[in-house]
Amino acid sequence: MTAFVACYGHRPRLVSVSAWLIFAVLALALPRPALAADRMSSSPPGEPITVHVDRAKVLKLPESTATLVVGNPLIADVAVQPGHIVVVTAKSYGVTNLVALDRDGTTLMEHPIQVLGPSDNIVVVYRGIERESYSCLRNCERRITLGDTPNYFKATLTETDSLNTLAKGEQQKK
Repeated sequence: MTAFVACYGHRPRLVSVSAWLIFAVLALALPRPALAADRMSSSPPGEPITVHVDRAKVLKLPESTATLVVGNPLIADVAVQPGHIVVVTAKSYGVTNLVALDRDGTTLMEHPIQVLGPSDNIVVVYRGIERESYSCLRNCERRITLGDTPNYFKATLTETDSLNTLAKGEQQKK
């Protein structure tokens, strides 16, 4: 059996069905780019959602979700997006939970949310009881991390706020 394949600007060619079959098998066997829905976490019911501090995770909510409840928004918080998507943002170490309810108050989904420490290259320096954290990729730079000594934490936060304020001021002038 043969089929015609039309190509713009070229004469139609005869292609055998076996060639189409080989093409179809190769197309199914080769890796494909991940779709957005594939990358979203859809953990089995009750399975913990793990997020590292200062990071976020995207989840797909059940279609009929009307209400979301976060046990402790100081540990993790959520932002609802269109298309039944929720962004879980880790804020502090610990465990809390996320519950999705429908309009009748029926529980559609419930997951514990476990917030772990930073996942990138962190160096922690102790000077007696004083603690400082540095993010070390190419060079080590100051990092604001929960648990650092208050003076170090405040100084680093103040520097970051000052830089952000200056950057915003420059953007507004343009």
